[in-house]
Amino acid sequence: QVQLVESGGGLVQAGGSLSVSCAASGLTVSRYTMGWFRQAPGKEREFVAGIRWRGGSTYYDDSVKGRVTISRDNAKNTVYLHMNSLKPEDTAVYYCAAGPAVLTTILRAAGEYNYWGQGTQVTVSS
Repeated sequence: QVQLVESGGGLVQAGGSLSVSCAASGLTVSRYTMGWFRQAPGKEREFVAGIRWRGGSTYYDDSVKGRVTISRDNAKNTVYLHMNSLKPEDTAVYYCAAGPAVLTTILRAAGEYNYWGQGTQVTVSS
């Protein structure tokens, strides 16, 4: 049974930093495309960052590029999202997702991912 468990969310002031984690069981994160999405109240779930299974190359939404880093620790089977210079508009529930191990395609659509965590709340105060 696949489980993705996010942790590390919380309340942070604008301009601050926060890291969230996604611990996986039932799958190996290095063999999947792993992604982070977020969903604010009243809005659709949107792509934040992704990391490819082979080589670990990363890609980001333009709204977070330069402020966010996705990484993974294969030994811990965990994926991380490190966020800096946070803004109030970054407030959302952040979800970890696992998708197919594609070689070159960039997976940005939520429907392309097969497994999801329960989410962790990140709130940025102004």
